Amino acid sequence: MNWAAREHALTFGFPVPGSAPTPGGHRLTWTGCAVMGVLNTTPDSFSDGGRHLGLDAALASARRMQAAGVQVLDIGGESTRPGAEPVNAETELDRVRPLIRALADSGLLGGGLVLSIDTMKAEVAAEALRAGAHLVNDITGLRDPEMVRVCAEAGAPACVMHMQGEPRTMQLEPHYDDVVAEVHGFLRDRAAAVLAGGVPSVLLDPGIGFGKTLDHNLTLLRAVGDLAAGEHPVLIGASRKRLIDYVAGVPGAADRDPGSLALHLHSARQGAAMVRLHAAAEMVQALRVEARLAQR
Repeated sequence: MNWAAREHALTFGFPVPGSAPTPGGHRLTWTGCAVMGVLNTTPDSFSDGGRHLGLDAALASARRMQAAGVQVLDIGGESTRPGAEPVNAETELDRVRPLIRALADSGLLGGGLVLSIDTMKAEVAAEALRAGAHLVNDITGLRDPEMVRVCAEAGAPACVMHMQGEPRTMQLEPHYDDVVAEVHGFLRDRAAAVLAGGVPSVLLDPGIGFGKTLDHNLTLLRAVGDLAAGEHPVLIGASRKRLIDYVAGVPGAADRDPGSLALHLHSARQGAAMVRLHAAAEMVQALRVEARLAQR
């Protein structure tokens, strides 16, 4: 099937912008590849740290992305760049909760914007969902049973990501015997476990740049179609990652948006249901043009 005509869906246990009630829950559907925009409220994220610390700046960015056609806004309060030091739940909540509440009160959600909370902590996920978030994006693949419980009780779908190691050490010596088989196998196993725990639906993310070498990342990106051929929608997040520097010689993370667009257009053509980028508005435009070219 033409990637631009393929339908994808997530099921929620509560109404979300753009969803329709069904006997199995509130179903959000879309065709082609949707865009998840990055909105970090951290002082130390690898390419945009500090840019959205002020509430007004963060809301302005959210408005621009929503106007451009971004479907999901991913809000994060803890940097997960290689070597990043963890922060406690209170600090993380102080960063993300005011923005989620402000977005919920702003009227933007009425325009169809879905909010995702990017966190590894069940406590943060629970508070973010209470404040108005709809989706949980967990780079640890919901390996914490408490995170599964939080999502299940709230009726919130989750993004299940693969990561070898943890952010402080993941890029030291990543090793796989067969990176595609191991990563895809982990994701499918975790999806089954998470759904059995009561989470209504999942997105699968191979975790580009999270405990992988350049060759691992490129191999996984070439294999997006294999993962997307399964029953769960696939999310790819390779925005401004170091692999672009290795391939194209771009040392500055903020200068890697052209490479990011190329990686995510490739992923969309392979069947990815959603792509996560800093340059989210530009990605929406690129996907619209690519989708028209795919028409017969």
